[in-house]
Amino acid sequence: MARQVPLTRLFALVACTLLALPAAADEAFVTSQPAEMLSVVDLPTNKVVATLPIPGKPAGIAVSPDGKRAFVTSPDGKALSILDAATRKVEHRVDVGGGPLGVAVHPSGSPAYVADWYQHRVIAVDAASGAVKGEVKVGDSPSGLAVTPDGRLLLSADRDSDAVSLIDTASLTRLASIKVGGRPFGVTIDAEGKRAYTANVASNDVSIIDIAAGKLIGTAKVGQRPYAVALAKGRAFVTDQYDSTVSVFDLETLAPVAKIAVGDYPEGIEASRDGALVYVACWEANTLDVIDTASLKVVRQIEVADGPRAFGAFIRKTQP
Repeated sequence: MARQVPLTRLFALVACTLLALPAAADEAFVTSQPAEMLSVVDLPTNKVVATLPIPGKPAGIAVSPDGKRAFVTSPDGKALSILDAATRKVEHRVDVGGGPLGVAVHPSGSPAYVADWYQHRVIAVDAASGAVKGEVKVGDSPSGLAVTPDGRLLLSADRDSDAVSLIDTASLTRLASIKVGGRPFGVTIDAEGKRAYTANVASNDVSIIDIAAGKLIGTAKVGQRPYAVALAKGRAFVTDQYDSTVSVFDLETLAPVAKIAVGDYPEGIEASRDGALVYVACWEANTLDVIDTASLKVVRQIEVADGPRAFGAFIRKTQP
């Protein structure tokens, strides 16, 4: 007869096994435009663990939801680089022409969508092969892109049209153009896929869009030259380039909550998976600033390569 293990010892063994499992070690993929560099930051340790040269003045970044690939736009190089996120190797460098800026990826991991600033279109690129699968005309100077969580709709912030294009991803058809504030740049969609938020650099505010209705439903005033929006803990966090601050407002009431001083010229911004922290790429400070969303204070600054932009979804959520 097999010897029975006491329950107390069994519980201890299970606990030790769980402790031995690797924890999620999320990373930030930070594009630095003048340095022509991608810095990979290990977020639990707040250290740069890898750097990768990316020619053509890289700006836009999108990491796939499964963490397998990263997509980097190079406006000067007219290219999209597709990387294996784990090995940090470039799998494809795709010539997309024009002026690629914003980039987003379908929740399934493919395709990637690239905003062409100069030719006023969005290009769909297959993630595995790097082949261009199609394109759709949008408004003038598309910048930020975002895909709804169900993958059905793509939103393009058309800066020089003061509008957001609503695109059907299955057919690559432009369904609508929604007027927003002056010169929308970054666009962010909430986790439920119900609302979108655009940072409007000319009108110094954020437009709130009801996606299903296809209309503007609110406006929140923020600082000077807002660049991008992150959502966490029922609040919006907005990078104010000219103020070197992050404006915070309540998502339900749209009332201002705080202004947080960060490094000079903040641009890209994204929240951690649990919403406890918000990461801010500061162009002139050459740092990735970390905001605690409970205290609304900067708790650390991580040095990265010269001129970080991190425009897009730059946090790689690794598997636990």
